Amino acid sequence: MADMGDIDLIRQRISDLLGSQGCLSAEEQRQPYEKGARYGDGQASCIARPASVEEAAELMRLCAREKIRIVAQGANTGLVGAASPDRSGLDVVLSMERIKGVIDIDPVDRVVQAYAGTRLSDLNQALKQHDLYFPIDLAADPSLGGMLAANTGGARLIRYGDVRHNVLGLEALLIDPPGQRLDLTNRLRKNNTGPDWKQCFIGSGGAYGIITRAVLQVHPLPQQCATALVVPASLQAAALLLRDAERNFSDFLSAFEGISHNAMQSVLQHIPSIQAPFDPLPPYAFLIELSSARPRSADFDLEKLFGAWLEAGFGDLILDAVIDKPEILWRIRHAITDSVRREGKVIAFDIAVPRSKLATFRDEAIALLERRYPGVKVFDFGHWGDGGLHFNLVVPQQLVDDFPPQRIHTLRQEIYDLAVRKYHGSFSAEHGVGPFNQQFYERYTAPESLALAARMQTVFDPAQLLGVTRFGSPFDSAA
Repeated sequence: MADMGDIDLIRQRISDLLGSQGCLSAEEQRQPYEKGARYGDGQASCIARPASVEEAAELMRLCAREKIRIVAQGANTGLVGAASPDRSGLDVVLSMERIKGVIDIDPVDRVVQAYAGTRLSDLNQALKQHDLYFPIDLAADPSLGGMLAANTGGARLIRYGDVRHNVLGLEALLIDPPGQRLDLTNRLRKNNTGPDWKQCFIGSGGAYGIITRAVLQVHPLPQQCATALVVPASLQAAALLLRDAERNFSDFLSAFEGISHNAMQSVLQHIPSIQAPFDPLPPYAFLIELSSARPRSADFDLEKLFGAWLEAGFGDLILDAVIDKPEILWRIRHAITDSVRREGKVIAFDIAVPRSKLATFRDEAIALLERRYPGVKVFDFGHWGDGGLHFNLVVPQQLVDDFPPQRIHTLRQEIYDLAVRKYHGSFSAEHGVGPFNQQFYERYTAPESLALAARMQTVFDPAQLLGVTRFGSPFDSAA
């Protein structure tokens, strides 16, 4: 591997290859790329910003020759540190932000092809002209390459699935042979001709190759939408409410998002322009959304259908409900994360359990906290429709000294043990693995799966030059 003595020479070679705008080496230039959105805070030797796939391939050949590790980065919105360099000062961050743009849109096939650096917002702006959109709903504005590498989910997964379910094909650059372009840009929905190699790159955190293009199936843009905040008769009744909504509305149900009392109260406290939907606030509420590409008409009006369903559910399943414009109700949901950060030290969890068990899991987790970690407050919310829960905890400022890193680690492990081992859930519902989750990946993944993933990683990256995500202990296994 390269050492500090080689850095100046390597920076110069990268600058010669990519030009002055393609190599950022000054400290103030590097800083925005070195710190992740939540975790990951390192130091890179430089930030490489190729302007084309060909330049990215040449960069990979250069780095392979010099034994320099490459950390691919999109919009730097990930939450597990998978796109951040370590603290050695040796890594090259390969930013894909200049390799962007929509290549083509086929409105008949409902297929779009775009470069990896394209932002989600720009993609949807281009698709809007054809009454189409890519329905992965996120609070951030990520790049497509990052979305594929992390297999992002979002608030509308209940209807559209995660990124993996919407990718038809991709192109990736390999590190072995260095810079080799792997064209997997399939545009077909039906293609049963052997292994689906694109799946090796989706959700891999950049460990197997660097995604440069994506071919996506897209969906008709909704022409009408109905939303309501609904208070269930009890949290245990939420599963019955969800089942009844699916039975009545089928594919029209596009979101079923849970919001706890504490999470809602935090939003109202820190964003005064948002009005309280209930007085007093309920223990829990659900943001339910229906949407359809069919225009509103006298015989098909989602708001009327929704209102009739809500009225029929009062008493048995529903205690209260507020119907309002989508932009108003979604503003509450999307403001939670930033509001909770102002409450104290956040201990964030991105977990999943079978959705039928969410209420029971939540009760048991809260009881564990009250028993073992008094003073910690729960500000949970999340994707109840697909079993995902952002079980975020806050340590009030006056108690921070009582929660040193080791105690927080123990707390985190106890919650994960409960979710994964007792409730057969996941420690990372949608954020991925990355360095932040590495130890938990190794703790909860079956040894056979670890060994297989280890062998796969050594096939794609025998010299350990791609990224900071390690599946199992791959290089020990290879030795």
